[in-house]
Formats: sequence, C-alpha cells, structure tokens
Amino acid sequence: MGADEEVHEQKRMGTTMQVLAWLVLLALGVAFFSDFLDKQYNPNQSLQTSYTEGGVREVVLQRNKFGHYVTSGEINGEPVTFMLDTGATGVAIPASVATRLGLRRGAAFPTQTANGMSTSYAATLSSISVGDIELYDVSAGISPGLQTQEVLLGMSFLKHIEFTQRGDTLILRQVP
Repeated sequence: MGADEEVHEQKRMGTTMQVLAWLVLLALGVAFFSDFLDKQYNPNQSLQTSYTEGGVREVVLQRNKFGHYVTSGEINGEPVTFMLDTGATGVAIPASVATRLGLRRGAAFPTQTANGMSTSYAATLSSISVGDIELYDVSAGISPGLQTQEVLLGMSFLKHIEFTQRGDTLILRQVP
C-alpha cells in the first residue's frame, strides 16, 4: 500500500468516525427530548403514596402542560396510563389497551361521548390502582371508538375516593 493510499484510507476512516459520532449524538438527543416530552405529557410517571393517620392513603398528582391529570397506574397488575376524567361515568378502556390486558368484552351498551353516541362493552376489572390507592372489582367499559392509549379514569373509580384540586395539583385520598 502506497503513501497516497494510506492517507486516503485514514481520511475515509476519519470521515466514518465523524459520521458515527454525529449519529450517536443525534440518538442521545432524541432519547433525551423524548423523555422530556413524556414527562411534559405525564408528569406523574413515578408516584409516591403517603400514609396519614388512620391508614389514609394519599397520592398527589401534578397537572400536565395541557391542563389534564395524566398518571401511570395499573389495571389487573399491568401498567397503563390514565387520564382522570370526572365527566366520565366509568372507566373507559380503548380496545387496543383492552386487548393488551387480555380483557374480554361483555354485553354491549350505548355510551354518550363528546363525539356523539357510541357502543362500549362491559368489563369488570379485578383491580385498578394509582400509586398505592387500589380498588377491586371495578366496572369499566371497553370503548372501540377511543383512539388513544390512555384509559379514561372515570367516576366508577373516583366515586370511591376523595379528591381535592388545589392549583395545579390533585390530591387523591383513599380512606380505609
């Protein structure tokens, strides 16, 4: 191999290393900003439950930048993302999430949504939890019309707990 070929090989190797460095930097940037945006949408990804006198469980949620209370939780021990919706009668589960959770569709029933009438299917959830606040045998509806991955956490859950809104926080309390 001649001197010119050696110089050419070193330049090619240098260019390859620069391209790889830029790709790694780009990947790190995407990962950082993706995590940043996830926390903007769901600021309640890791919840802390406090226990007060008498065994009251309390979870404090922060409102997201869009004005909604979105939080991580579980249905039947499986992770889900909830959007709290005091205007929803029940817990509304998108069909894709219900499939992932292995939920079976029960009897069909009509539901009134912001987009008009729809059909949902009855389901009973063995357990549903937000932090250490947990309820059992909660009525829900599987809603094929919901085009989201968030479960609407409605009044069939919320009516069993106390909740108070102050500023940009929502305090959930479960009294034994």
